[in-house]
Formats: sequence, C-alpha cells, structure tokens
Amino acid sequence: MKALGIILAGGNGRKMRELSQKRAVAAMPVAGSYRSIDFVLSNMANSQIGKVAVITQYSSRSLNEHLSSSKWWDFGRKQGGLFVFNPTITPQNNEWYRGTADALAQNLSFLRDSHEPYVVIAPGDGVYKLDYNKVIEYHMEKEADITVVCKRLPADVDVSRFGVVEVDDDLRIVGFEEKPALSDLNTISCGIYIVRRRLLISLLEQCQENEWFDFVRDVLMRQRRAKRIFAYPLRGYWSNIATVESYYQCNMDFLKPEVRQEFFEGYPAVYTKVDDNPPAKFNPGSQVENSLVAGGTIINGAVEDSVIFKRVFVGSGCRIRNCLILNGVSIGDGAVLENCIVESRTKIAAGTEIRGEEGQIRIITH
Repeated sequence: MKALGIILAGGNGRKMRELSQKRAVAAMPVAGSYRSIDFVLSNMANSQIGKVAVITQYSSRSLNEHLSSSKWWDFGRKQGGLFVFNPTITPQNNEWYRGTADALAQNLSFLRDSHEPYVVIAPGDGVYKLDYNKVIEYHMEKEADITVVCKRLPADVDVSRFGVVEVDDDLRIVGFEEKPALSDLNTISCGIYIVRRRLLISLLEQCQENEWFDFVRDVLMRQRRAKRIFAYPLRGYWSNIATVESYYQCNMDFLKPEVRQEFFEGYPAVYTKVDDNPPAKFNPGSQVENSLVAGGTIINGAVEDSVIFKRVFVGSGCRIRNCLILNGVSIGDGAVLENCIVESRTKIAAGTEIRGEEGQIRIITH
C-alpha cells in the first residue's frame, strides 16, 4: 500500500447553526442516503488506501455509530483497517485537540507505527470524487514536499471562508492566505494534502516543540518558502458543506442530472452504511417532481425540488417545495413547507405552514 489516510472530522461547525448541535459536520446527511464522510471514505477505498484513521472530537456520537463497522468501505482487512481517534487523556497530555496540527500531533504514534511512504490528509466535510493515486503520482513528478488539492471557483463566489492560494506557472504555491476578507484570487485549498510520512512526522514534532496547533497557519504558511508546495487542480464537482447555505446548496445540486451521473452512475461507486429499509412508497394521490426520495419513506402529498431522506412520512395534502427533509421526519396532513431544512426526527403538526424566504433557508428543529 502506497499511502495511508487521515480524515479530519473533529470541527465544531458553528456555521451550521442548529444542525451541528447533535452531530459532527462529517456526519451530516447528504443526497438522501449518505453522510458527508462517506465521500472521502469512498475515495480512500477506491484509491486502494487500506489503512485510514478518522480523527473526531465535537459531537462525535452519531459519527462514531456510522463508523462502527468498516465493512461498508471494505477496510476490514488483516492489514490496514479503519481507526477512530477521539481525544485521549494521558499522563503526557490532558488537552482536547486545539487545532488540526495538534490533532495530528496527538496521534503521532499512528504515523510512527505505519510503514506506508505517503499520507493523504483530507477533511470529512467535502463532497467530491477523486483518485488520490493520481495526486500522489503528480506529487512525485513535481518532486514536491507537500501537495495541496485546489479548486478554481467562479469569479463571483465568496472565498472568505477558504484558504486562498497563489501559484506560479509551474503550479507551485507562492502565496497562501487563510480566510481573507477580500481577495482578487479565486483558487482555494480543498483541505486535501499529500505529504511523505517521515516528513509529516518531522513537521508535527516541530509543531509540538513550538506549541503550534494549526496545520494551515503553522505548517503550510510557515513552510511556504522552505518546502516545495504544489497545487493539484481538482476538476469535477466539489463542495464543502461547513455552512448552512453550502450544505443546502450541495444537496440541491444532487437534483441536477449531471451531478447525479458523476457520483452515482459511473465507476467507482460511493459507499455508505446500508440501513435495512424498504423502498420508498408513493401512495395514490402523491405527486413528486425533480426530487430525491430515500428508502423507508412514504409519500402521500406533493413534493417538488426537494431531497427527502430516509424513513420520512409525508401526509395527505402536504406541499413540500425546495426543502431538505432529514431522516425520520413525520409531516402531518395538509402541511406546507417551502425553503426549509427539517432536522431529523422532527414532527410537523397537521396544517402547519412554514415558508423560508428565497435565499434565507429556515431550519426547523421542533
């Protein structure tokens, strides 16, 4: 095996507002039947990375339950496997993870005990398809110390919540600005890094010695001139779901045929933990237009331009439009919902009318 994988899934997700109060962002439901972390786990499995560590911290119970068996992503092997690392109190350390570099440094034994020459570091809140082997080949061709997977965004997209990179003609990163208020650049870091395992150990040991905690600020930005850091251009769909708006838009993107085709109709597949649900049931009188409806759901009303997740009940006479209805929601007869995200296991009373403004998504939690 050429590489091992590390997935950073411990962020607190404040920009997700109520949606992250009881789950990690990496555990957020996506596209009807998946969790956010399924996409990076599938990328790892499809890239023949057999040893993967998931670093968790904030509201991790739902995520831990999802990761309770590695068989869904085919990591249950004699060599390799899926490891979940929560913060651990030891005689040497009694701190939670204080940043991405600190989370990696507190698990240095995992890196030291491994033998793979390369490490793929990726966040758990990215929705994309990528063969990491191609990135490693690019990394080797460039003789890079660190390779950062980057995405060029449309000129009108706000880049203030991303790390913005400046590259030269050879795609070497010559400038890096974390979450700039204003920027003329529109190439951003996807938070995916390729680095030699021994170099990563050395960099993390340096972080420990100096009490540096953030991988971007204290590794990438500090080492920008000393190390050869290159950008790998990611083509195809990519979304980071760390805000309510981006989460909603990402799910709505799956209503587009070209996005569904990219993820679900071509090889390789996207894998997830499979629930034993019956197929969705559409009773007489129901109307469904341009929507995703997951298994275990019963539809009696009208659904338009929406994503309906697993085990949802939609009563008679309901009208649902431009909504995300998360797992286990029950909607009473005659309810009207527009431009909403309904939190999982919420019960909507019969006759309720809730409309969010266009561009202002309403979150319903009770």
